[in-house]
Amino acid sequence: MNIDFTTQGTCSKRIEAEVENGIVKEVRFTGGCNGNLQGICALVKGMPVDEVIRKLEGIRCGSRPTSCPDQLCRALRSLQA
Repeated sequence: MNIDFTTQGTCSKRIEAEVENGIVKEVRFTGGCNGNLQGICALVKGMPVDEVIRKLEGIRCGSRPTSCPDQLCRALRSLQA
């Protein structure tokens, strides 16, 4: 299943992800902190969606109420709706 998610409240503007049988196969961010987001993409690749959500949901960026990792969790949760 493919996700095309427009972020809110972060420097990144968009998240594209590919999930197969509950496993994250690929994640791509548009915008944001390139090095950090490449690291997040590499780390979550091959992880179960539930584990990504458990580890990253609720992370904040400075004083913002959300972050790129938190937005990724929101994108992944959209599959569960």
